[in-house]
Amino acid sequence: MTRLLATFVWLLSGGGGAALAQTPVAPPAAGFNVTAITFFVFFVALTLAITYWAAGRTRSAADYYAASGQISSTQNGFALAGDLISAGAFLGLSGLIFGTGFDGLVYAVGYTLGYPLIVFFFADQLRRLGKYTFSDVIAFRLAPRPVRTLAALSSLSIVAFYLIAQLVGAGQLIQLLFGLPYLYAVLGVGALMICYVMFGGMVATTWVQIIKAILLLCAATFTALLVLAHFGFSYERIIAQAVEVHAKHSAILQPSTFAASPWSTVSLALALFVGAAGLPHLLMRVFTVPDARAARTSTFWGCTIVAYFFSLIFVIGFGGLAIVGSTPAYLGANGAPIGGGNMVAIHLSHALGGNVLLGLNSAIGFATILAVVSGLTLAASSAVSHDLYANVLKRGSASDADEVRVAKYATLGVGIAAVLLGIAFEKQNIAYMVGLAFSISASSNFPVLILAMYWKDFTTRGAVVGGSVGLVSALVLTILGPPVWLKVLGFAQPIFPLDPPTLITLPLALATCVIVSILDRSAQAETDRALFERQRALLRDDASSSITEVPGGMSA
Repeated sequence: MTRLLATFVWLLSGGGGAALAQTPVAPPAAGFNVTAITFFVFFVALTLAITYWAAGRTRSAADYYAASGQISSTQNGFALAGDLISAGAFLGLSGLIFGTGFDGLVYAVGYTLGYPLIVFFFADQLRRLGKYTFSDVIAFRLAPRPVRTLAALSSLSIVAFYLIAQLVGAGQLIQLLFGLPYLYAVLGVGALMICYVMFGGMVATTWVQIIKAILLLCAATFTALLVLAHFGFSYERIIAQAVEVHAKHSAILQPSTFAASPWSTVSLALALFVGAAGLPHLLMRVFTVPDARAARTSTFWGCTIVAYFFSLIFVIGFGGLAIVGSTPAYLGANGAPIGGGNMVAIHLSHALGGNVLLGLNSAIGFATILAVVSGLTLAASSAVSHDLYANVLKRGSASDADEVRVAKYATLGVGIAAVLLGIAFEKQNIAYMVGLAFSISASSNFPVLILAMYWKDFTTRGAVVGGSVGLVSALVLTILGPPVWLKVLGFAQPIFPLDPPTLITLPLALATCVIVSILDRSAQAETDRALFERQRALLRDDASSSITEVPGGMSA
């Protein structure tokens, strides 16, 4: 098997595969790469063709937001995986492992462990109670206008941090391979994501995510096999080489960074574990399938696919450290990878398979970013159009046409804002930025969602006050902490030490929700508590897989 893979790589790279040659192939210069551009053009053309096809099938709000619930459980499982496996996973985690070793794997494990919460606690309940967004669920038994406003603001904040990560990865990738300035690279990605969502809606987004998930799984599997083949299928040899080339040597096999700040480690673990259950672009996926059973099944398959992918990161990450870290031509004068830490996986591709594998994996990485930003942009635009415009401003009286038109305007606005933020956060590691999005999700959406579905005494006032406390505290402490105060604004010391702040903000949000709800004796609170029993009755009824809203925040 080793010899077969070696021969294939040799042929793939024109008889000179860097992983097998005595002298590694020279790394790609930041400039015009014909092979990479060919693959890029092919994938962009394919996704634009999908968007054109989907535009003809997107006629109503149900089509635009949820593909009219016509996506099968298998298709949605791959699309969900496509949403989960972002640039932060493929590019960012490889960079984190290159820099910190074992510490980078904590993110991979955390991402994987958090998603089963959606399967066991949310998937089928969301599908039975909701329509397009998770705010439909909390508005089922709570006053719709205030809780939808909170949910929209929270979703937009989460999406902003997540979009920053994807755009930074895309900008650095295109900058390295095309020689374009980072600014133009981010502008190009922003234009494509606006196009996909404005014209194709959920149908286009779903199929872009499905295709991207399949391609990325194949690429990651093949790359991992090539790494193993290079080291004689011995993971021990990979680790030994990684330890040898890293400046900290055997210390990279220990949680050194996390051990130095244990409270931040616990805070990060908490954010990754519960944050996934509040991510708006993931929760939207459960509304694209026909019924609650399909929602649960598709979420299970999505989590399984994601777990397999992250297992490959253990090989690709340390393989990148061992191979790229021992090849001076891939490193700058300071020992960092050329193009930044997010480019380790790209350099590894070139080392293993020359320009062909480099171009293929770069294009697939780019497709990964396009798929994820499409889902994020759709979630943000739906928060504006469905929650704020249709249900808060218009009180449920907006027509489908008006709602979709506002969604498209919102898509344009979100795209412009995301590009500006992507430019501001150019130097940040993208896996790290995704972790911040999880932190905000864990502190705002998650407490409100789980209490609305499982605690009978939860009230509108408790949701609004508690959710607002979680959202504001997460944003403020993130700005005052190392992520922004130190690494973006450049101050010498952060005002707030925890990174991320979830260990403080999540308990604070939950406690506020509970205390305010218990003390709430308003007429609305009595209505909220009474509607809990009706909600439970619908959740017990397996036949209730299609629920439509009626005025007043209730459903029928």
